[in-house]
This record gives sequence, structure tokens and C-alpha cells, in this order.
Amino acid sequence: MSTDRRQRGRRLWVSGTPWQQRPHPTPSDGPDPYGNPDPEWLRVDWRQHLRRVEVDTPALEPHRGSPVDPTRTAVNLVEIGEGDPLLLVHGLGGCWQNWLENISQLARTHRVIVPDLPGFGASPMPGWEISISAYGRLLHLLCEALDTGPVALVGNSMGGFVSAEVVVSEPTRVRKLALVSAAGVSHARMYRAPAETAGRMARAAAPLVLRYRERALQRPGLRHRVFSNLFYKPNALRTELIWEITHQGIHSPGLVAGLGALAGYDILDRLDDVEVPTLIVWGQDDHVVPPSDALEYARLIPHARLEIFARCGHLPMAERPVRFNRVLEDFLAA
Repeated sequence: MSTDRRQRGRRLWVSGTPWQQRPHPTPSDGPDPYGNPDPEWLRVDWRQHLRRVEVDTPALEPHRGSPVDPTRTAVNLVEIGEGDPLLLVHGLGGCWQNWLENISQLARTHRVIVPDLPGFGASPMPGWEISISAYGRLLHLLCEALDTGPVALVGNSMGGFVSAEVVVSEPTRVRKLALVSAAGVSHARMYRAPAETAGRMARAAAPLVLRYRERALQRPGLRHRVFSNLFYKPNALRTELIWEITHQGIHSPGLVAGLGALAGYDILDRLDDVEVPTLIVWGQDDHVVPPSDALEYARLIPHARLEIFARCGHLPMAERPVRFNRVLEDFLAA
């Protein structure tokens, strides 16, 4: 394919292009099973740790026609543990449950805070325009409301993009940064209109997708076809985990706006100003955000540490939780 054709075609792909470089995996320094047959999270009464926080958001741009007060934003979150604050941020179509395999382990040494971004999970749509910069500002204001002081910030997919935005916009807010299959590199080349159209099509197809998802959770062959875009080996993961991660998904009211927010927003030229220690974790078989984006983040962020997990898709923290928790804990303790 010619260079000109590649340049024209790049903007038509939702997440990167199929000809991009695939990085080599990083050897594991310890046990690295796929999935977790006996997860601790199934034995936790999460109702004890759920709460809703009202955050003052006076400076965010009001959403035209929204009946919701843009100066007050409701955020559903889980908070558990004591110690240095650690904020975990989910991706597009996600929720706090994306981190189920990690929260209990990390809460042994940290005050773990896991929000549903407004428009996702149990957090209602905000009265302001959804954008990467607005979500970044929201996280900063949430930390102020919770009186966290500087936090370690860990973001997956769109949550990684938002976390990087926090670091470049509010550098004193973050003491360490971890980007997990983070959006923000390929997405800087996306057109906003096609991305929003894709989101509307996904929402329109929701009843059909949900019907197949229900069947897929019970039928291994169909499960692989339905969920292999997210997970490297969905049949090796517990049914309960896949359900918790995907049960809201395309029903999220913020999905279309979130897709539009990803498209064309570019912070790449600001990443060389990042001074906080940074960890980059990616699945080598990620079909949502191309693994080549990990190399670009590592090139742009000074002194970033790069970990590529072999035989792993878009959610390393859920697919290879033993290794992910170990790598992240070592990084936070250093």
C-alpha cells in the first residue's frame, strides 16, 4: 500500500490500522496465568464500599439543552483501603467493575478509589459537554472533593487518555501514572463524525447484541466470537467477570459522546513534558487500541517503563490479573 493511501485510510479506522507495528512481548518475572479461577472479588460485599459523591464543577462547559445542573456532578464510586491514594479509571463503555480483579489486592496497601465516569456505569449523564479535557478536569475536582492530595493514577483505554490529560493539565495532582491499553495515539487521527456514527450504530444494535451476549455466556463457540474483540481467550475467563465488565457497555448513555470525545483530540505534543514516573501496560493481542500505540507512548513520555503482555487483549488487568497486580504494585512501591 502506498504512503498516500495509508495516510488517507488511517482516519477511517476507529482504532489505528492493521498494518501498524506489533511490539514484542515483555518476559514475565513471575507467575502469569490467564484469568483467575477463584477470584477474591466474588466474596466481597461491594455495597459496603459504594458511595455517591456530588462534585462542584462550575467551570465545565454546559451541555446545550440538558436539564441537569452543570455546576454539580454526581459520581458513583467504590472506595476501599487505606494508605496512599490510588485512582483507577475505566474506559469507553466501562464501569468500576472493570477493575474487580485488582481492587481488593491493591487496597491492602492503598486507598483505592474507582469512579464511574459520568455517563457510564451508575453515574448519570452530566450537565456539561463530555470531552477528554472535561473528564480530566472532573477527576481533578473529584480528588479535591475527596481530599486525596496527589494520587497515583491508572487508566485503561479512554480512561488512560483521560489520565494522561490530567497529568499534562494538572501535573501536581499526579505522583505516578499508569497507562493500560490507553487511547490517545491513534485516536488523535480520527474524524469526530465517523466515531459518533459508530457509537449511534452500536446503540441502535443494542437489543440484538444483548441477545447474542446472553447466549454467548453459555455457549463457548459463540462466546469466543462475541467477546474476542475485548479478550484474548474469553472462554478461559469466569462468566461472572465477563458479565460484570460488559453488562452495561453499549447501553451507556455517554457512549456516543465519549466516542466523539476521543476523535481528533490531541495531547501528543505535550507528553514530553510529563515528569512523573510512568508505567505503560498493553496486551500484545489488543484489537481495540493497537499495541503499536504503546511504543508511541513510550517514545513520547520520558523514561516510561513499557510492559507488553503476551496472549492478552484489551483488558490486561482482568485477563492477566496476577501479573498485572504484581507489576503495578512494584511500580507504585518503587
